Order: sequence, then C-alpha cells, then structure tokens
Amino acid sequence: MPLISVIIPVYKAEDCLHELYRRLVPALEGVSKDFEIVMVEDCGGDRSWDIIGELAKADTRVRGIQFSRNFGQHYGITAGLDYCTGDWAVVMDCDLQDAPEAIPELYAKAQEGFDVVLARRIMRKDGLRKTLGSRLFYKLFAYLADMDYDPEVGNFRIISRKVIDGCCSMRENLRFFGGMIDWLGFPTAKIDSEHGERFAGETSYTFASLLKLASNTIIAYSDKPLRLSVQFGFALAGLAFVAGIGLLIYASIYHVPIMGWSSLIVSLYFIGGVIIANLGIIGIYLGKTFDESKKRPLYVVMHDTAGTDA
Repeated sequence: MPLISVIIPVYKAEDCLHELYRRLVPALEGVSKDFEIVMVEDCGGDRSWDIIGELAKADTRVRGIQFSRNFGQHYGITAGLDYCTGDWAVVMDCDLQDAPEAIPELYAKAQEGFDVVLARRIMRKDGLRKTLGSRLFYKLFAYLADMDYDPEVGNFRIISRKVIDGCCSMRENLRFFGGMIDWLGFPTAKIDSEHGERFAGETSYTFASLLKLASNTIIAYSDKPLRLSVQFGFALAGLAFVAGIGLLIYASIYHVPIMGWSSLIVSLYFIGGVIIANLGIIGIYLGKTFDESKKRPLYVVMHDTAGTDA
C-alpha cells in the first residue's frame, strides 16, 4: 500500500502538468519513496489527458482517470479518494497555487496526532474578482449552513485513511469536499502555506459558479433557508396584524372610512411574492431530494491508465 496518495482534479491544465509533476516528485520523496499520484481529468477539452497518459507511462506511480464528461472539481476529488490506496491522501489543485513543497510539513504535522491537516493560504495571489467572490461565498456559506469555515482554507490538505474511508462512505450527489471533511469531525490542525501564483491559464471558477456552488452546498448541509423563510413569514404576518389593528382603532376613533385600494393591491402582490418564493425554496429541497432518490453514480469513468477503462 502506498504511504501517500496525492489526488489532483485536473481541468484545462495542459500547461501546468509537467511542472506540477516535476515539483511533486522531490517533495514526496522527501517524505517517502512509497507514493502514488492520482490525476482525475474532468474533460476540459485540451491536451491534459494526453499529458497524464505520458506521465503515467514514464512513471508507474502516476495514475490517470478521465471522466466521460465534465462532472466538476468536487466529483474529481471524490473519484481520487475512491481510487487511491494510500494510508494518507493529499488533496491539492493542479494550477500550482498549492505548493507541493508544503506536503512534508503537512505530513509532519499529521504525525503529531491529527487526522486532518489543512493548509491555510497566506498572501493569496488570486485576482480581485476571485478573492471577493471567494470571500462572499464563504461568508454566505458560513451563515446559511451554520458552519464555521475558514475562507483562507481551500482543498489543499492531508487526511488519514480513516477520514478517506469516512468521506467515501458519503455518497450524496451534492458534493462539497471541505464541508464533508468538517462534518466528519476528526482531529484537525492547520499550517500556514504561502499561496503561489497560478502557473498557467485562468481559473474556471466565476462569480456565478461560486454562487451556484454556495447554493447547492447550503441546501445539502442546512435547512436554514427554510427556517428563515418561516421566520420571515411569521414576522410579516405579525406586522400585518398589528397594522390592521392600528387601522381599525384609527377608524373607530376618528370615524373615517378605511381607504387605500392601491396599498391593498401592493400588499397582496407582496404577500403573493413571498408565498411563491417560499414555495420555490421548498421546491428546490424537494427537487434535490428527488435527485438523491435516483441513486445515480456520482461520476462515470471513461479511461483509467491502470488498464481498467470503462
């Protein structure tokens, strides 16, 4: 059994992979000669899969897995965890913003008795758009999912075999790797790791994709949106009741007719909109429940350099 498995989801990274491999090998050999590198190619449409194949032929410690279509980064991590055989697994991105040279420090910290060691990014080198989008995502996620999640922590971490097995046992369709590891609750530590420049290409995460990930993750990990909508509904009903009592008292004291068809129509439209919004929230949860009930596979593998192509 390899001591350390390195799991790398790959998407449109043809210009990064050779440099990634060149830096990974000496970093891992500084810990152990017994390791494997699992690269999961998510059908980015470039030459990434060809390069992974070349690396796998040149070094049997490299294993490539290619999806049948684009499933997403967190499904790539899931596949890597499913296929890896190490006592420990390092999960990192492919763009070299996660420094391979930090792996020995992650492993050393884990030997102090931690099942999870996170790399906390210092001096982040992301662009302004990604940085702001990421911070908004984590603030929204922390509030609505009721989870205390550090926005400076990404996917880069080392986890023990117990954590790997626990994560692999969670087969829900809505995947968020960091939230799943946090939910498992194993002893966790952090180290500071300098955040590198992206070696090549541009990030595939846009503000819209971050919001989509946030909404899916919140629905998967929390019912707080439902509770907030109920609280808002009761608050609105309470205000309407107080306002109605106030109008009746005013009309009784001053003997004036209650007028205001415009305000009545606006109120009806407002309440109707709230009801529709609440029904929409409930519908989203029901839809996700329906998706989970299908029990479809989380991903489909088309090619595997180990010789077990689908």
